[in-house]
Amino acid sequence: MNVDYHALAPEIILGITVLAVLVVDLLRIPKYWTAVIGLVGLFAAFVPVLTLGFCESLDFCTEPETAQRVLFGGSFVVDTFSLVLKGLFLGATAVALLLSVGYIEEDRYWQGEFYFLMLCSALGAVVLASSRDLVTLFVALELVTGPTFLMAGWRKGDPRSNEAALKYFIIGVLSAAILLFGMSLVYGYTGELTFGGIRAATAALGDSALLTIGVILTLLGFAFKVSAVPFHFWTPDTYQGAPIPVTAYLSVVSKTAGFVGLLTLSYQAFAELRDVWGPLLWILAALSMTVGNLIAVRQDDIVRLLGYSSIAQGGFILVPFGAAVAGNVTGDQLEQAFFATVTYLLIYAVMNMGAFAVVIAGANRLKSTLIADWGGLSSYAPGLAGLLALFFASLAGIPPIAGWFAKLVMFSSVLGVDSGWATALAVIAVLNSVVAFYYYAKVIKSAWFDQVPDTIPAAELRGMGRAVAPSLQFALVLTAVGVLVLGIFPNLIADVGDVAKTVAAGF
Repeated sequence: MNVDYHALAPEIILGITVLAVLVVDLLRIPKYWTAVIGLVGLFAAFVPVLTLGFCESLDFCTEPETAQRVLFGGSFVVDTFSLVLKGLFLGATAVALLLSVGYIEEDRYWQGEFYFLMLCSALGAVVLASSRDLVTLFVALELVTGPTFLMAGWRKGDPRSNEAALKYFIIGVLSAAILLFGMSLVYGYTGELTFGGIRAATAALGDSALLTIGVILTLLGFAFKVSAVPFHFWTPDTYQGAPIPVTAYLSVVSKTAGFVGLLTLSYQAFAELRDVWGPLLWILAALSMTVGNLIAVRQDDIVRLLGYSSIAQGGFILVPFGAAVAGNVTGDQLEQAFFATVTYLLIYAVMNMGAFAVVIAGANRLKSTLIADWGGLSSYAPGLAGLLALFFASLAGIPPIAGWFAKLVMFSSVLGVDSGWATALAVIAVLNSVVAFYYYAKVIKSAWFDQVPDTIPAAELRGMGRAVAPSLQFALVLTAVGVLVLGIFPNLIADVGDVAKTVAAGF
């Protein structure tokens, strides 16, 4: 059997990087070298992603006969859609690693093992982007989440971190069991593992109670992974108790991996069963937006607020699909839904990583994540307060920062569907956008217009706190430039998000 090593190059390079970090951690050299090797490996893995994406322009690259590189009997597919997601996972992991370096070093946590686990999780996400059968998808998804169980409890001496890891582990195991049980029912009925085979079998055999239960359980397993309401209850405690860089990683890479699995499975394997899972996506979108935003309004801790914000943002990500399925649309309108969701995921990754980078820098200086303690931040740290305003305004969707374009494509895809259910979902999304603006603005107001609280030491003492690590400074600059450039020049992200339409083609 001929193996396309070019198509597998990102996974191979990342796997070698994981092993290199493990070996270097055994040597008697400074442990920060494990982080350096991790960053170099992530960059090296991104190179074949680019060469695969621009293969037609490169002399040394041999293009496949079709638009896809299909390996292992259809279980692993490399196309433009998967390449964009691989790039997202690699880039977001690199930023999360940059956020982690100073944090891990300052508190004397184990470093080599931490980066080893993060890179293992990233490897699972990269494989998941190309997974096109149930076994590969499940193994890749569990490789994403398994290492994060340990990472969530990395502050071993902190009871809150231990609680976060325990809750996350219990819910993670439960969701994996539900997911695997659902997949086993689907396989038992269809006799197929590949997504294409499942779709063909369901078209030939028709629907049944067994298959319906299998599909619902499978999607509910993913609902736990993406912390969709009502399966979200583990998220706030885990986000608040875990180290903040781990929380940033969970909110972007792990969450996006769950969405990728959910959507590709729905529209490729369960394409003939949209009457079963379509209403479920509509309900999850509406509940996640509403519950996440309403509870976020009441939060006084900025990390916990971002936890509920991520739940609400997950609802916004699901809106285009809920509307498309409710309207029973196909063709261009369905492709527009994929475009909107992938575009939202890409922008969300940049602005949410930036928001957590600001939180790490602020918590490092103030020794607190309470919103009240951030009052008057602009009076003694105007640069940090400006970055906070930038990222939170982007999360709220304020032009001309990147978040506005994510909201625009989301609403455009919904309004293009001529359906009462789609209109209802659009109204719910508009109302929730207003609620979200309120609590994001609350954080900005505290930093810029409130007085410095008496419980915080004098400004000159605060200025003597620990300096921002160079890696964190680089992450702040990188994400800030990202949200500004993508907001002012949205065509840059639109061209990338456009490749998502290939998944919906022919549906």
